[in-house]
Amino acid sequence: MKRMGLIFRSKANKALDRAEDPRETLDYSYQKQLELLQKVRRGVADVATSRKRLELQLTQLQQQSAKYEDQGRKALSLGREDLAREALTRKSAMQSQINDLQVQYQQLQAEEEKLTLASQRLQAKVDAFRTKKETIKATYTAAQAQTRIAESFSGISEEMGDVGLAIQRAEDKTAQMQARAGAIDELLASGALDDNSGIGRKDDIEAELERVAGGSDVELELARMKAELGGGSAGPAAIEQGHGGGAQQAHQQQPGAQGPQDTPPTINYQK
Repeated sequence: MKRMGLIFRSKANKALDRAEDPRETLDYSYQKQLELLQKVRRGVADVATSRKRLELQLTQLQQQSAKYEDQGRKALSLGREDLAREALTRKSAMQSQINDLQVQYQQLQAEEEKLTLASQRLQAKVDAFRTKKETIKATYTAAQAQTRIAESFSGISEEMGDVGLAIQRAEDKTAQMQARAGAIDELLASGALDDNSGIGRKDDIEAELERVAGGSDVELELARMKAELGGGSAGPAAIEQGHGGGAQQAHQQQPGAQGPQDTPPTINYQK
C-alpha cells in the first residue's frame, strides 16, 4: 500500500508539473496578495471608524461634564448646595466613563497605526512582487519562444518532426519512382520488355543501322575538322572523295556487280 501510494503521488506530481504554468501560478499568487492587502485596508478602515465613534462619544461626554460643572457652579452661587452636589456627582460619574473611553480610544489609535504600517509594508511587498512577477513572466515567455524556435530549427519539435517525416517519405517515394522509371526505360531499350503501345518501337536491325550511321557522321565531322586545321584547300574534296570512295567500295563489294572495264565475251560464228 505504501508503494502504491508513492507511485500514485509521483504520477500525480508529474502530471501536475506538466499542467502547471508558472505564469498562471504567479498571477494567482499576486491575486491572493491583493486580496490580503484589501482585507488589511478594510481592517484599517474598520478600526478608524471605531476610533472616530469613540472620539465623538468622548466629545459629547466632555461637553456634558462641562455642562454639569457649570450647573453646579450656578447652583452654588444661588445657595443651592444640594443641586450643586448633584451636578458634581453626575460629573464625577461621567468623568469615569470619559476615562474608560479615552483608554479605549488610545488602544484603537495604536491598533490603527499598526494596521496602517502593516498595510504600507504589504503594499510595498505587493508592488515588488508584481514587478518581479512581470519580469519572470517575460523571461519565461522569451525562453519558451527561444526553445520552440530552437526545436523547430533542429527538427526535434513534434510539429516539425511530423513535417520532416513527411518530407522524407516524399523524397523516398520520388527516388523510388525515378529509379523504377529508369529501369523500365533501360529494359525497353535493351528489348527485355516489349512496348505494347507501338509508339517509337524499333527492332534490332534498325537500331544497329542508326548506330552505324551515327558513327560515320562522327568520322566525317572529325575529318572535316582535321582539314580545316590543316589549312589545305583539298579538305572538302578529300572528304567528298572519302564519300565517293566509300560508296564505290561498297558498290564493288556487292555480289554480281561488274566494273566499267569489263568487256563482254567474244563469240565466233562459223559458216
